[in-house]
Amino acid sequence: MQLRTRMLATAAGLAAALMALPAAADVTIGVVASLTGPAAALGAETRKAVAMVPSTIGGEKVTLILLDDATDPTSAVKNVRKLIGEDKVDALLGPNLISTAAAMADVATAEMVPMVSVAPLDVSGDRRGYVFRSEPSADLMVQRIVDDMVASGARSVGFIGFSDSWGELLLKALTRTAAGKLQIVATERYGRADPSVQAQVLKIVAAKPDVVFIGASGTPAAMPQITLRERGYKGRIYQSHGVTSKEFLRVGGKAVEGAVLPVGPVLVAEQLPDSHPTKQAGVAFVRELEAKNGADSRSTFAGASWDAWLLLKTAIAGALEDKVQPGTPAFRTAVRDRIEKTSGLVGTNGVYTITPGDHAGYDPSAIVLVTVKDNQWRLLK
Repeated sequence: MQLRTRMLATAAGLAAALMALPAAADVTIGVVASLTGPAAALGAETRKAVAMVPSTIGGEKVTLILLDDATDPTSAVKNVRKLIGEDKVDALLGPNLISTAAAMADVATAEMVPMVSVAPLDVSGDRRGYVFRSEPSADLMVQRIVDDMVASGARSVGFIGFSDSWGELLLKALTRTAAGKLQIVATERYGRADPSVQAQVLKIVAAKPDVVFIGASGTPAAMPQITLRERGYKGRIYQSHGVTSKEFLRVGGKAVEGAVLPVGPVLVAEQLPDSHPTKQAGVAFVRELEAKNGADSRSTFAGASWDAWLLLKTAIAGALEDKVQPGTPAFRTAVRDRIEKTSGLVGTNGVYTITPGDHAGYDPSAIVLVTVKDNQWRLLK
């Protein structure tokens, strides 16, 4: 009887001790993407990528909460406040546009929640603390095509781009990277929803640039190239990395044949030389993505979203190894600190080495040039 009493007492003591321990918490990640609105095509790529996220990290369950910002900064802020205040997320992934990313970054920084942006947000100054990104900067991408322009013998360039923050970002990048190398002989702007660019193209053609750079994205980027060809322009036309979708090829048709643009390597993963650092990871990602979504469903946007996840996954695994409890401020800080120590992480779209002074850490040598040939993306160099 005494033995039985001691066993019951011991069992009761163990139960009380276990009840006193904090309950294991899931790792919760908030994802904000433009699933509706003008940037819905980009948000769809993020959705495809995060649908591939595994259900556990280091034995801990992973919960993803995906919210639509409707391509609107105000909605993005509402989403991020809900994710942090109500859902108690450990980290944030997304969004797709600079405007929504900038709005989210202020909240993430104030609330001390690590965020990996898929948009090429300028993560500098006060925002640098908790905000990172997986997308290379516009300067890196535009530098790649400026180098090609110069190598091809061009001395002058005409620019036509969106009359918004994206167009402005690309124009500034062109101005900086072309300084002392190329003369910008024409600068024209147009709206994303404009039905025509005839007037702007006539001015570009009249300036007789050796090459033209179209600073736009998505299907609206096809219109200037179509019009340039209709007006008899024979020079090489460069597009930005914001056009890499099947819809751009469909809308542009024969007019976009020969277009040259810089991209993250996942778009042409199988065409990469074996020496390219991301080939193995890129091919594996493309195979899984296309098995789930069909042939030719790849995009650099999906790749950038997946690489954002890889940055978070690696950091979260490290924080868990340090025995920090998910769902706490300490865990969020541990994830932030781990992201900032990322070194040589090979993703699908690039190689990342994050430092306190560089929260993008994208190795520019991963960027490749592609061209449109037979309505397909082809590796150029």
